[in-house]
Amino acid sequence: MRIPILKLYQYLIISIQWELDDQTALEFQEDLLNKLHETGANGVLIDLTSIDFIDSFIAKVLGDVIKMANLMGAKVVITGIQPAVAITLVELGVHMENVITALDLEKGIKNLQIELGENPWESSSPV
Repeated sequence: MRIPILKLYQYLIISIQWELDDQTALEFQEDLLNKLHETGANGVLIDLTSIDFIDSFIAKVLGDVIKMANLMGAKVVITGIQPAVAITLVELGVHMENVITALDLEKGIKNLQIELGENPWESSSPV
């Protein structure tokens, strides 16, 4: 089962709703990078609210996805990191120095807008 990647304005939004197995994680990595290339999006928001724990392989893939998206010119925001996931990432040494984090999706979008130099209180397009 593939993880849906939604495009909203110049952002890609991903909400991971189930625990990832190794194959799904690798497919997600490939899908996200292809979608970045196709759309030219400059921001990626990955919501992990539904994820209670991750193993070492998934943690590595997540770290790699963030680095690869940065190499492709996109800023990455991670939202909804659960305590056990944060502990695992730190214990495994997954470096997230270029990653913006937020507690929820709304704050994540605002943080991404600020990071990209946009006004988060202004609509991106007319209604």
